[in-house]
Amino acid sequence: MRGQVVKLDRGYPLVRTDEGRLVRCEHATALVKGERVRAVIGDFVEVDAPEGHDKGIIERICPRSREFVRKDPTERALPQVLAANFDRVLVAQPLSDMNFKRLERELVLAYETGADVAVVLTKADLAESDEAVRSVRARVHDLAGPAAETVVVSAEDPASVEAVRALVPPGTTAVFIGKSGVGKSSLVNLLVGDEVQETAEVREGDGKGRHTTVSREMIRVPNGGYVVDMPGVRGLGLWDADAGIEAAFADVEELAESCRFRDCRHVDEPGCAVRAAVESGELSEARFASYQALRQETVQVKERREEARRMRGEKASTSGKPRGGKARKKKR
Repeated sequence: MRGQVVKLDRGYPLVRTDEGRLVRCEHATALVKGERVRAVIGDFVEVDAPEGHDKGIIERICPRSREFVRKDPTERALPQVLAANFDRVLVAQPLSDMNFKRLERELVLAYETGADVAVVLTKADLAESDEAVRSVRARVHDLAGPAAETVVVSAEDPASVEAVRALVPPGTTAVFIGKSGVGKSSLVNLLVGDEVQETAEVREGDGKGRHTTVSREMIRVPNGGYVVDMPGVRGLGLWDADAGIEAAFADVEELAESCRFRDCRHVDEPGCAVRAAVESGELSEARFASYQALRQETVQVKERREEARRMRGEKASTSGKPRGGKARKKKR
């Protein structure tokens, strides 16, 4: 029988079959030891239900339409898939305590999936003033680009919650990402209209708290689709992020198109349009530094992957693009 993984808890996927049954499953031994892959939240799978067995057995994971991938924090050169088969990534950040460096990285990972992207600014009721809200929203909009919608949410403003609901229409699935304490679980509860996600008590003074989500689960939104409240993810190491960087830093990439050399590193090459933009103030030094750091991180990850392949006796990968996805030749 066929179904979809709707919850991951204690290593045993909960699968909702096409008939609507919920079946707790384990992976087939051949799947885990042979391909060394496991089903993640959102995966469509084929399940066998042997007679006398207390769990279903996942025999096959169907091809994924898209994946949310980060570098495995416990390994030097392995990817870790956190979710699959979704339509939108909702990046949550607390408006009153923004971390713009983390937001840049979250946007790269979100854009890399190929899904629609939106930034949800939570806890707007804790902002110092309406002007502060407008200022942060404008900065986030500039950072995320026109392709990403920016929504400001306050628990005291039902219309703002409805604006998030509109991002998850019926028949779609959205993945919430953001570190612990940014208000993802509280927002999911507001969307659902019930305490479906347990939240920790908020500290007095700064309004911060830590939600206690430890499992990944697809939650039905009334009059909408499904949301996946991901547990707070601390490590956001990039894996295969060229396309994500190009999308998240579209302004820098556009400037780079005017560089004299296609393989310009934007360091000291003559005719570098990116460095010229930094020197003129058109591009901020901080944003350029973030771009360079993330680019360098992807290069290092690729080098480690190739090193790991060589150590395993495998052929070098030919799938990687040159940095920035550009042909390395001089412009004419």
